[in-house]
Amino acid sequence: MIPPSVRPRRLAGIDLGTLTCRLLIADLSPGVPLKELRSERRILRLGEGVDQNKRLSQAAMDRVIHCLREWKSVIETYRVDACAVVATSAVRDAANRAEFLDRAKREAGLDIEVITGEEEAWRTLLGIRSGLPTGVTDILALDIGGGSTEFILDRPGQQPVVRSIDIGVVRLCERILHHDPPTAEEIQQARDWVRRETETAAAAMPRPTGVTFVGTAGSVTALAAMAQKLPAYESARIHNYRLQLETIQQLEQTLLSRAKADRVGLPGLENNREEVIAAGALIIRTIMETLGERECLVSDLGLREGVLIDLAKRPV
Repeated sequence: MIPPSVRPRRLAGIDLGTLTCRLLIADLSPGVPLKELRSERRILRLGEGVDQNKRLSQAAMDRVIHCLREWKSVIETYRVDACAVVATSAVRDAANRAEFLDRAKREAGLDIEVITGEEEAWRTLLGIRSGLPTGVTDILALDIGGGSTEFILDRPGQQPVVRSIDIGVVRLCERILHHDPPTAEEIQQARDWVRRETETAAAAMPRPTGVTFVGTAGSVTALAAMAQKLPAYESARIHNYRLQLETIQQLEQTLLSRAKADRVGLPGLENNREEVIAAGALIIRTIMETLGERECLVSDLGLREGVLIDLAKRPV
């Protein structure tokens, strides 16, 4: 009989982002990489309109609650030991978030934890750290979300430094990139906004040498897939891929010059990301140019994995 102290814990985590909702069910053992059992993600736009209205729309809540009911049934079939559900920028910013949290509890039987930008960054860091290649120690991680972007400077033996800015792909589209494709004036306005916020964030962080720049979340992984022209999403080819600034610049130019409908079917671009991928490319390009970074190490691990790792550390 396996002692309880070494038996893997079967855990489920759900990350409710502004753009994408993600499910992960995995077995976790101390000192061993998590063993993925089930993974799903759906682009549901929970934060649609929140930047303007400061409210979650009924349609967006309906979409996500329907998904949560489905995922609750999936989780039950795996007989997990524990489950954690977190919500980020969209729910943080919504005046009617209590209504959404109550519906999730009543209609899907799930308790949702609304986490701060700093807590989001901390759990994202746990996910990233669990899959870095050998030799990569000091990192500056970038997590581009739908409503916010987090910068995380982490060096072993030192307290992580986190800065969160209220720019994400959905927020950028809703606030500035109104035309399809965006006008030159909109692109410049967006680039100026991202540069200003990046400079402010960077000014409040030390910039040591020898730090590896790491990017996580959907925009970065989508660009890595597009750079390799992958016919389908392959985590093994995306994770720890080294994405060059020059490649990002070329992809951004291609994306911003096309209407949304003309981005559909571009090699490597998953369905339903065609509307926001140009904003994602603009954000990462501008941040890398502002910080003087020429290469981004892509992590396919992030908040979703970090939610499970954090859950595994809690008392049974």
